[in-house]
Amino acid sequence: MNETSDQPAERADAQPELPRAKSGRKKKEEGNFFIFLIKLAVFVLIFRSVVFAPFSIPSESMLPRLVNGDQLLAAKWSYGISNNSLPFGLAPFPDGRLFASQPERGDVVIFKAPPLNDEDYIKRVIGLPGDQIQMIDGVVYINGEAVSKDRIEDFEIEVSPNTDCAEARFAATRPDGTPTCRYPQFRETLPNGVTYNVLDFGSRPQDDTAVYIVPEGMLFMMGDNRDNSQDSRFPAVPGGAVGIVPQDNLVGKATIMMWSSNGSAELFKPWTWFTTVRWNRIGGTF
Repeated sequence: MNETSDQPAERADAQPELPRAKSGRKKKEEGNFFIFLIKLAVFVLIFRSVVFAPFSIPSESMLPRLVNGDQLLAAKWSYGISNNSLPFGLAPFPDGRLFASQPERGDVVIFKAPPLNDEDYIKRVIGLPGDQIQMIDGVVYINGEAVSKDRIEDFEIEVSPNTDCAEARFAATRPDGTPTCRYPQFRETLPNGVTYNVLDFGSRPQDDTAVYIVPEGMLFMMGDNRDNSQDSRFPAVPGGAVGIVPQDNLVGKATIMMWSSNGSAELFKPWTWFTTVRWNRIGGTF
């Protein structure tokens, strides 16, 4: 009888240990997961701060190189780190850039647009400090020398929710009935050998300018879509033209195209998530 009565008591003592052990493991797992989330957030912040960050293209000012609906990665370390390049303005210093370097002519760069420095813009670097920049009859002159500009085949792009023709005269139709926009296209070659394509719609007031002297620490920016770009040819206006841009406003250098869509995907038609992708643009480098 004594042996029988002792056995249930031992089991009764053992049973409460299991919930306490599980509770301890659960708290440890929750603590590890919380630490993991903190580490992940720190990693993402550092990655976006000094490595790469995604940028979406919302306009056609950089046609033909960049199309509305493109999404690219920008290298944040290329020109240094500043209050403008870090997310949410988290820089440990109010002015200037850490590890600063100057872009080269022809670089496609993302920067904060003056005068408010609150919006990201993307343009091509044309003029460096000390350069004299002028447009004469649609041709760029750098320090008195004309930039080579050669007519090449027209640039054609399909009409879509993200793309419409700048003017009715550029509307065209392919043999299969697809509506497109067809623009006059030229290839420019800068003094350092960098080549790229630009669009030119014809004579415009901004095709002839005064001489701009780029001050120290500044950059002269232009859009590749020369007649549809509010760039350094115009005084800086909030939400509009960017004027001559301080180098401290640089955010990063365009490096690789990671996605592009024509904007016609529909939420409840999953197949359109793929058919509307511009697959031929993904992976392109700058």
